[in-house]
Amino acid sequence: MLRLALLTCFATAHAYLWPSPMLDELESLLFEITPGTTGIASFIQPCDTFTFAPTGSRGSSGRSNAADWIRTAYHDMATHNIVDGTGGMDASIRFAEEQARAENVGDGFVNTLGVLAGSATRYVSVADALALGTVIAVEFCGGPQIPFRGGRVDATEPNLPGVPKPEQTLDSHVASFARQGFTQDEMIGLVACGHTFGGVQHAPFPDIVPELNDTNNSESVSHFDTTNTHFDNNIATEYISGTTQNPLVVGFNDTTNSDERIFGSDGNVTMLSFANSPELFASRCSELFARMLDTVPSGVQLSDVITPLPVKPFDLTFTLDGDVLQFSGRVRFWNLTDNPNRVALLLWDDHLGGVHNSTLLSSLEAVGSFPDGVSTSYIFGGDDFGGLSLDAAAGITTMRFMVDGKVEDQGGVGFAVQDAVVFSTTSCFFSNNRTAQYNVAVRVLCRLYMSQY
Repeated sequence: MLRLALLTCFATAHAYLWPSPMLDELESLLFEITPGTTGIASFIQPCDTFTFAPTGSRGSSGRSNAADWIRTAYHDMATHNIVDGTGGMDASIRFAEEQARAENVGDGFVNTLGVLAGSATRYVSVADALALGTVIAVEFCGGPQIPFRGGRVDATEPNLPGVPKPEQTLDSHVASFARQGFTQDEMIGLVACGHTFGGVQHAPFPDIVPELNDTNNSESVSHFDTTNTHFDNNIATEYISGTTQNPLVVGFNDTTNSDERIFGSDGNVTMLSFANSPELFASRCSELFARMLDTVPSGVQLSDVITPLPVKPFDLTFTLDGDVLQFSGRVRFWNLTDNPNRVALLLWDDHLGGVHNSTLLSSLEAVGSFPDGVSTSYIFGGDDFGGLSLDAAAGITTMRFMVDGKVEDQGGVGFAVQDAVVFSTTSCFFSNNRTAQYNVAVRVLCRLYMSQY
């Protein structure tokens, strides 16, 4: 049996309509996650998790995956030049040449890529995976929701240098952020938002942080605030109150106290507003992180903000069994109202103008609870569940669903289904000698012909 890769008919549109292979995958990665157990989130919670710590010291290394992921995303974006449109969020940080630069010291980038690049597929770029990691790190560790768009394109070569370093002057920092597309007050905000996580590690920055010799901080990390694995406005409150231990504010080497220069560059107006209002800090960070992640090379067009699809078919499978086309799959409904007497129907149109319907198998529904909502999935078709047998010549063109008397059809567009090429049940595979026989059915002029390969 072959699970079909369904291709979208809406490639030129940026609103999210199913099917869209890239957005379908990103939507699942973004919303169908359980804290600490599934997907990217399994590397985040608890938020002091550092995957690459020595055995037995994961929670006492002083480092965290969340901090590394956010730093990696910023360093990837910071090569952007708003004038010529080069650089930005394009995963150029994965190239060894870029990681070897003085502006990118430390092993946080290779560590981050070692985890997040595993989420990249033929439809999801490494750059999208890096952006997604930042969104999940912030949201799952106490921060605000960040609007997420998909469609970043991976660079084919390193970008020019451009990440500011702690020893640079305030004027050079302002100029660097301006080149990236951020004003001076946005620079203050973005630095504060990023530095609510993590700190400065001794090994790559010995001129900023001494060896701490602390068994509860084996990587010798001097943290930006006292809640360095949790999103809050302590980066601002501790700075304003004068209690901060931020090594880039009160470090022994004044030359590298870049946060002190940046935060104070507007007379502390921005940091005071953040200290006085955690709500303002959270909303501003949501906006600035989204801006950072949406900074892409010219010519790259991102999707609209991805939200959960109310109705999402998946696992669609077609096989030809003689003159019968077997069709099965699942459909996920998002935040469906509880109704023990629900009647859910699959309706479909065929190539010959016919309209059909079948009751979804509510007895086999699966309910999943996620941070952003509840999914309820139903099964349709398949030999194990009573089968959904179609006339092979008629096939299927589009689907709709009716739930509690309400038609779900993506605003009248329907759910387009591709049945032009299917595998036959006579196909077989022999694993010992790696030989296979694939019998393929191709629809031509509304009839199916068999070909053997």
